[in-house]
Amino acid sequence: MQKVNFLLSCTILLISATSLQCKAQAVDLKNASLIISASIPSPMRETAPEVLSQEISKRTGITLKNVAAWPKGNVPVIALALASDKTLLIRNVPASNGNGPESKPEGYRIVTETNGNSKTIWIIGADTRGVLFGAGYLLRHLKMSKSFMGKPLLELAGPVNVASSPAYAIRGHQLGYRSTANTYDAWSVAQFDQYIRELAIFGSNAVEGIPFHEDDKPSPHFKIPAAQMRIKMSGICQKYDMDYWVWTPGTFELKDEAKRKAELDLHEQFYKECPRLDHIFFPGGDPGDNHPSEVLPFLKELQSKLIKYHPKAKMWISLQGFDTEQIDYFYKYLETEKPTWLQGVVSGPGSPPIAETRYRLPKQYQHRQYPDITHQVRCEFPVEKFDQAYALTLGRESVNPRPNAFAKIHAKYAPFTDGFVSYSDGSHDDVNKVLWSMRGWDPQLDVHSILEEYSNFFFNPMAASTVASGIEGLEQNWKGPLAENGGIEMTYLNWRILERVEETLTDNWRWQMLVFRAYYDQYTRLRLIREQRLEKQANEVLATANQTNLQQVMDSAMIIVNNNRAAPIEKDIWKHLDVLSEAMYSSIGFQTSSKHKPRSPERGVVMDFVDYPLNNRWWLADEFDKIKKMDSPEKQLERLKMIAFWENPGMGSYYDDISSVAKGPRVKTISDDATDVAWWDNGMSRKRLSTQLFQREPELDYENLDPHGRYIIRVAGEGDALLRVDGHRLSPTVYNKEPETFKEWIVPLSLTRDGKISVTFDGPEESQLNWRKQSKISDIWLLKQH
Repeated sequence: MQKVNFLLSCTILLISATSLQCKAQAVDLKNASLIISASIPSPMRETAPEVLSQEISKRTGITLKNVAAWPKGNVPVIALALASDKTLLIRNVPASNGNGPESKPEGYRIVTETNGNSKTIWIIGADTRGVLFGAGYLLRHLKMSKSFMGKPLLELAGPVNVASSPAYAIRGHQLGYRSTANTYDAWSVAQFDQYIRELAIFGSNAVEGIPFHEDDKPSPHFKIPAAQMRIKMSGICQKYDMDYWVWTPGTFELKDEAKRKAELDLHEQFYKECPRLDHIFFPGGDPGDNHPSEVLPFLKELQSKLIKYHPKAKMWISLQGFDTEQIDYFYKYLETEKPTWLQGVVSGPGSPPIAETRYRLPKQYQHRQYPDITHQVRCEFPVEKFDQAYALTLGRESVNPRPNAFAKIHAKYAPFTDGFVSYSDGSHDDVNKVLWSMRGWDPQLDVHSILEEYSNFFFNPMAASTVASGIEGLEQNWKGPLAENGGIEMTYLNWRILERVEETLTDNWRWQMLVFRAYYDQYTRLRLIREQRLEKQANEVLATANQTNLQQVMDSAMIIVNNNRAAPIEKDIWKHLDVLSEAMYSSIGFQTSSKHKPRSPERGVVMDFVDYPLNNRWWLADEFDKIKKMDSPEKQLERLKMIAFWENPGMGSYYDDISSVAKGPRVKTISDDATDVAWWDNGMSRKRLSTQLFQREPELDYENLDPHGRYIIRVAGEGDALLRVDGHRLSPTVYNKEPETFKEWIVPLSLTRDGKISVTFDGPEESQLNWRKQSKISDIWLLKQH
């Protein structure tokens, strides 16, 4: 508690110092009026000032006045105009050189102007979107508070003269109102409106909906039917002048004329009902099993119906799930047919490489990325060196701010594209959305600055840098072995202090999510350290087994490994996690518990896994039951000894859990597709923890071996293992293919005479199998024979 109070005092001093800095040369806007150019077309002429007024009022209690004439005296003004305007009422619009960012599509200029004692902040947009994005810039940089030193605060650090336009034309996010989402399915129209507005404030210009696909699977959380919501979302996009995309797969056989006609009719009715519709995205083979020879004519017919109602709307296709022949067919079609009805290609999970796609795609076609920003494991961009404890508890879809990782990913792939619309299944990836939006606008933006703007707008401007660092700390929590990451405790303490300082943010769902993650990470680390220690103690007991005390050592080991006497701090953290879980469900519909009726436990239901065993106690219980059924004490003892010394095979021998982030220096390979982290039995697998991690073709190097020693290689896994030592294929002496069984090879003395060997595995031909059914290697031993 003394540590927390000391850090609390330091945090308050830091925030106070920051608040004093922001007073320098600030433009006070508490009494500001709004003037809007009549040349800004509707609905933006109404939308932009509404966004400014409402967002400022929420944060300050101050209501800006819309006025039709320049006020007299020292009244500050926020003026909205187009770059083509020469004057706004009686004032000249600040001129530019004509080639600046505010003259380019979606660009804007923000400039402060002093006229006597009065101040004007000009928001000058190249077009209607430029006006909105300029308003977003202003909102992200204003210092706003309902009570700062007892008074409302509404200031802009000045003077300002900033002009900007986006680097990438497409900057959007998928918001699927469907049962597989972990939050969106619980939203009202007003919540979608607010969220889409906030995406625009941070530079997004597109939203993607998901019509039709799951109309027969309504969520229990739906506020209105999906068919109604997708039309409402179209209207919201029209209001904010954002492109409305829809993701529409073909999950039926296109050769079926009746189904084909029904699908075309369904689309046409939807097109007719939408106030705004800009793009149709058809994922070629994910889902769907149709050949492009069927898909392309279908899309051409869809396009003919689309432009009847939305003449400027575009058609897109992805090559996801297509094999080599199908991909080649597609490019040959482009070469011979040169379809003008096709706007471009989307690259997403399962697509050919992004660079290859851009190089093969004729220049007249655009290229959009469809990045998965919503998952952290078993996905397109898995977290590097993600500890298994997190994979088992936080799983695939938890609160996952990854700003620095996604900045690098965006920098790697974006140059081959015209932009992105991300894959998202909930609000848990909110920080990632903002990162992608703003880096899509300006790839050179500093990550910490982006997070400061995020924190300034959504939380407290006086603590923006501190909160930004706290978000970065959450990302660092996921790097490397959990037990070795002492920074997790400091991140937890930082957020705990911020939680106490920022009491007004208790009901802020973004704040709830970040605090929740900080507590969850700390709880998981404390539990991992404690439970792993208990298993080591249990193994020490098992090591004392002999044929006369088998039952006794098994009973004693189970008592030790099942010891659930958590420290008081763990219990307090768990209680707070439960409170935050319910708070997030109330505020944003985030379904973190089975109590919340989620579609699937893999969809962010992290409270169901918060106490998943982080040692092998479930596996031990099952193994002991098997041992008790064995027909001889000799076999029972042999198995117990195997368990006791699984990870410690003795002097001169080596063991590797090959996909563990805490693996030793011998393992050279890292699986980068995240399919090496199992999801079995709906996340409640009782398998040994090491069995739930695997690679297909691991590589290991061993040094300092006894040149006169005899060695055996043992492998645990499933399916085939085609082993080579120093490039020589060896024949096994034991070869079991069932899960958690062993294979063994004798290493020829000729290969160990130099004191080192390299172990590799050839990949068996299993292209006909789903990856879940393919061979796996989880544990490898090099056992010295004595």
